[in-house]
Parts: sequence; C-alpha cells; structure tokens
Amino acid sequence: MQGLSDSNVVDLLPLKKTYEISGKKLSFETGKIGLFANGAVTMSDELGNVLFTTVGIKETGLNEQASFFPLVVDYVEKYYATGKIGGNRFMKREARPSDAATLTSRMIDRPIRPMFPKGIVNDTQIICSVFSNDNNSEQGSWGITSASLGLLMAGAPFEGPVAGVKIVLNEDDSYTFDPSFEQEVNAKLHLVVAGTLDAITMVEAGANEVTNKEMLAALSHAHSLIQDLCNAQLDFIAAYESQFGKIKKIEPTLNNPDVSLYEKVQEFLTEKKLEVLYNKGKKDFQKELDALDEETKNYLLETGDYTQDDDTSGVGAMVYKRVKEIMRKNILENERRLDGRAPNAVRTIVGEVGLLPRTHGSALFQRGMTQVLNVCTLGWPEDNMLVDGMYNETTKRYIHHYNFPPYSVGEVRMMRGVGRREVGHGRLAERALEPVMPSEAEFPYMIRTVSEVTTCNGSSSMASVCGSTMSLMNAGVPIKRPVSAVAMGMIYDEDSGNYTILSDIQAQEDFLWDMDFKVARTAKGITAMQMDVKIKGLKMEVFEKAFTQGEQASMHILWEMLKVQAEVAPELSPYAPLIMSMQVAEDQIRTVIGKGGETIQKIQADHDVVISIAEDGLTTITAKTQESGKAAIAIINELLWVPEVWFTGSGKVVKIIEWVGAIVEFRGKQSGMIHISKLSKERVTNVEDIVKADDMVDFEIIQVDLAKGRIGLKRIEK
Repeated sequence: MQGLSDSNVVDLLPLKKTYEISGKKLSFETGKIGLFANGAVTMSDELGNVLFTTVGIKETGLNEQASFFPLVVDYVEKYYATGKIGGNRFMKREARPSDAATLTSRMIDRPIRPMFPKGIVNDTQIICSVFSNDNNSEQGSWGITSASLGLLMAGAPFEGPVAGVKIVLNEDDSYTFDPSFEQEVNAKLHLVVAGTLDAITMVEAGANEVTNKEMLAALSHAHSLIQDLCNAQLDFIAAYESQFGKIKKIEPTLNNPDVSLYEKVQEFLTEKKLEVLYNKGKKDFQKELDALDEETKNYLLETGDYTQDDDTSGVGAMVYKRVKEIMRKNILENERRLDGRAPNAVRTIVGEVGLLPRTHGSALFQRGMTQVLNVCTLGWPEDNMLVDGMYNETTKRYIHHYNFPPYSVGEVRMMRGVGRREVGHGRLAERALEPVMPSEAEFPYMIRTVSEVTTCNGSSSMASVCGSTMSLMNAGVPIKRPVSAVAMGMIYDEDSGNYTILSDIQAQEDFLWDMDFKVARTAKGITAMQMDVKIKGLKMEVFEKAFTQGEQASMHILWEMLKVQAEVAPELSPYAPLIMSMQVAEDQIRTVIGKGGETIQKIQADHDVVISIAEDGLTTITAKTQESGKAAIAIINELLWVPEVWFTGSGKVVKIIEWVGAIVEFRGKQSGMIHISKLSKERVTNVEDIVKADDMVDFEIIQVDLAKGRIGLKRIEK
C-alpha cells in the first residue's frame, strides 16, 4: 500500500468481504497485516481456517539478462496453526518444508506462472502461510486463489484472476467443496482444479477407478466454482480501489530475444530444410538443431542483417520458433509427428522383471528410449513412515520415491538432493497406485517402491507408474488390478479451432503442446491425473476426446506390461521378511512357550525370528527372510500337531516289545504302538520277523486316546 507511515497507519481501515461459494462462506481481508508487501490478503472461513498470502515484486536491481521468470512460491505450514508444538526433542522450530508443503507450493506455481508475460524477469515471490487450521482440512487450493488476488492488488503484470478449488465426488455422486480429510478418504474422486473465468488451466486428481464420464462431470462442476471465486476476486478488487484508490500497474521488465529478422529466418528455414529433424533420436535431434542455429547465423551474417556483436540467443530463439511453427503445422494438417508415429500411436514397449536377484521385487519398463528401473521393498509394520508436520501425526504404509539422475538425460551436473520435481513426480505415481493397494489386513507389510529413471526421453513419471505396477506384482504384492499410465499432449489452432491429440509424447515434442495431461488407470477406471492447459476457453468436448484417446493408449500399454508380468507372483521373494499370524488354542499356548519360555526362546534364537503370543492365542511370527520364518512356523506346527485317525506317515522303530508289538517314533517326539496283530495281514508270532529296531516303517493311525496318551498304529505293507 502506498503512502503509509508510522503516523497514519493506525488510521488505516482494513477491507473485508465475505462470499458464499457452494454453501460455504469464504472471506478476503486486506489492510490489516503485511503492510509492506506489494499485495497481502488473508483468506478465511467460518471453521477457523486462516491463510495469509503475500506477494512481492521487484522493479529495480533486476537481472535483466535472466533467461527464466524468477518466480518463487512457498506454501508454509506453521505448527502453531493447529495448536501443536512440533519438531523433535532438540528442535522445535519449523525446519525444511514437508513433502505435502512442497507439493502444494508446486501446485500453486503451475497455474500462476503462465499468466505472466513471456520474458518477464521481475523477481516475484508468493508466500502462503497457514496461520490457523482446524486440523481437519488443508488450504492448498486457497493458495491459488489468494495468490491471484494478491497479485491483482499489487498491480502485477498478471492476466488474472485465477482461482483454485478442491472438491470430492462422494459415493452417492454428490460433490463436496473444500472437503475434510475424512471426506477425502471416503470419496470416489478428489480434485484440485485451477482456472480462469473461461478455462480450466490445471488439474490434480486422485481417484478410486472412476470413469471418464465421472471425471468430465467433476471438472465441469469444479469450473463453475472457479468462476464464482474469480468473480469474487473482481468484486473485491473493485471494493479495494474504491477504498484505497486505483491500483498502480507495474510495468514488467522483459528479456525477450530479438526476433525482428524472423521473416528472413522463415525464408531460409524452409520445410524441406527442416526435414533433417524428423525421425531422429533425442541427441541427434539436438545436434541437427544446433547445426541449423549455426547455418542460420551464417546466413544472416552473409546477408548483412546480422553482425558478430549481436546477441546470438536471438538467432536460436528464431530457429526454435520456426521449428515449432513447422512441427505444429505438420501435426495439425498432416498428422505427422517428429518420429513418424500416428497421433494415437505409442512407442514400442519392452520390459523385464526380477532382474535384481536380491531385492524383493524389480522391473525394468521401457517405452521407446524412456527407461525406468523400479524396485519394490517390503518391510515390517514398524517401518511405516511417520508423517509429521502441522497436522496430527499419521503413518503411511505405501510410499513411492522417484529419482532423476543427470545421466538419464545425458547431462553432467552436481547432485544436490531431491528437488520439487522429484517430489512431485513421486507423489503422482504414488497417488496412481494407492487405490489398488491391498489393505493391511490382507497384506500386513510396509511397501516402498523406488523409480530410478535410467534414460529419459519424455514421460518418465508415467513410466514410473508402469514400472511400479510390474515391480509390485513381481514382489508378490496382491494389488487389486494393474495400473498403466500415459502422457498425452495436444496441439490446438485457436484461429480455426482445429486440434490434434498426441499419445505418449516424447521429449522433442514437449515444447509443442497447448494441453498436457498425464493419466493413470486400471481396466476399470482412472486412479490419478495431472493436467496443464495453456488455451483459454477450451471446450469440454476436447477433454472428452483426450480422455478417450488416453484410455486407448493406456490399455495398449497395460497389455504390453502383462506380457512381461501376467499376474501377481504366488510367493514372496525368499529375501523378503515374513509376517504371519496363526491361532494357537489357549490350552496349547504352554506347549509353544515351554517350561520357563525355553521352547519359544530356542525357536527365536535358532531361526532369528520374533514370536508374539497374545492371551487369546493369536500368534504373530516375524522373520527377516521367508526361509527362516517358514522354518520356525514348521516347528510350531509340529508342536501343535494333534494326531488323528486315518493319518498316514512314516516313523522309526525305537523299541521292540516281544510278543506285543513295536514302538514307533514319528514327527519329532510323537510315538505310537503297532500291535503284533497290526504288523501284517498274515498271522505274526515274532515281532522281529517283520520289523527290527531302527527300521523305518509306514503306518496309519487307527486309534487315538489323548487322555491316556496312547496312539494305536497299523503297519502299511508295500
């Protein structure tokens, strides 16, 4: 705010207005806190949730040669917002942002960044701070709306308003706006959608296998709420200017390359000359592009329109623009892609499972050049990840991590930990597989999958979903259904309205699209989606066609995956831990424990297992490997074995009783007698004519008297 000082600030009257959106009252307020910020707005509701957002924009001291827009977005969780003193014993201050906060920062950035003019270099900072929270919902989508309103108040060169909404589709097909955590868990679909008055520009979705129709209807409903929030912002800005005066617009500083010679570049770079870019691999494509840059520069030098002192980045930008122009034309008019594929074609898919012998599950998924190695690891329930942040502590039993090393794209650079991209791609793949994970009762293991991107030529996040599915199945995790995923793109001509949807976009095509969406699904329905749109006023029928083509591509990929890993492995890896529960009759608990715990302690020591027996006899056995666990279970089963009539087996003769019969020991310490009359079908007068001490005999149990501890056997003659 302009004109404020220590002497007059106390007279400043804040502006607050409340709007009803889908039955919920949301308030915007400014002029109370954050007075030095270019724009500051507090967004709140009736439940005690308060998000304070500030916008800062530099107009001086800029790096005018910056090649990117220096926008920084931070979503900051505060422990005090939920009445919590967090941290550990030694550190109570909020430290590095949680993964959830990092993902939210990224989510706010995506729909805001494209609304600034191309080439802007004004340093811009958006900070969304959670000041108060009911501990039952989160305000990430509020960050999109409040950031937009703050930018409008700041007079930023921003094509807003933009708004974000979170909705869920309930089991009864109704929608809930700004749902609670419990409502999200129980929903069929949860969506965060951002957009303007006339278009959807971003989508983040997690779903329990919903149909295309359900997803499209939810997007349409979300956009109606976005329009309400955009209109609320415009109303608030009008009230702001009425109370505080007209907003002064900031003139952006731009660093756009000089393209004044573009017509000459168009003449030089004919369609025929650009043919060298087609049907080339990623590295060869870049080499040819670099060569075209040099040829174009030399051509302009020869014509005298360009000198060595001129900025060479302008030539590269004009070549880039011309290549994009021709590629888009070929796709729209001829359906011709860079690698020769049809628009709906997917690159060749190959795969391999079990290639890492000592891991619990592994799979290599390769689509064209893009290659992801996924490894599945199973752990104890005690390994469940503790999620600590602003909210109450929770645990996660399935996590997915995504690694994108420099060699995957042929680069050499420092590795400085996990960035926002890795966190975002990892969470997207995790969200895609969560709906098909077995319950803890069905499969009591903690599950971690890690995607190592070993080669990337586009859509490595979707390859991670496919690789994770194959790895989980290879590890023996009983997922409900396999999940496949694909990245889709779209080229759209705003003048004619013509468009072409591209399946499985590769890296060289990544800069062409007007809409990009990634969708994961089973044969039953969608489990996750992420979408970004550059076009204003895109009709829902375009979304519908994109979903249909995406489904066809996903099902093709799924078919290829199942050729490699057709079903869930029937057994876990021998190196995987064993977790098993069994019921021991209460009157047999002593048998397993033994005198003074002697028996159970010996089993645990001999086989490196942990055995827990509850008072009701529910026994849990955990072991580091399947082999040691199964050995311990076999011993317990032997201890608990109860002899029954008709049981057959073999045993060792340990004693001969003359004229009476033979004592046979079997199954460890069990023993029974074969009476002389049961040694043979023929009459026997001397026991040792048939069996002798230390002989092995086959027998059948014919009588059991547990009260007297007697077991009667009959010899089975061969």
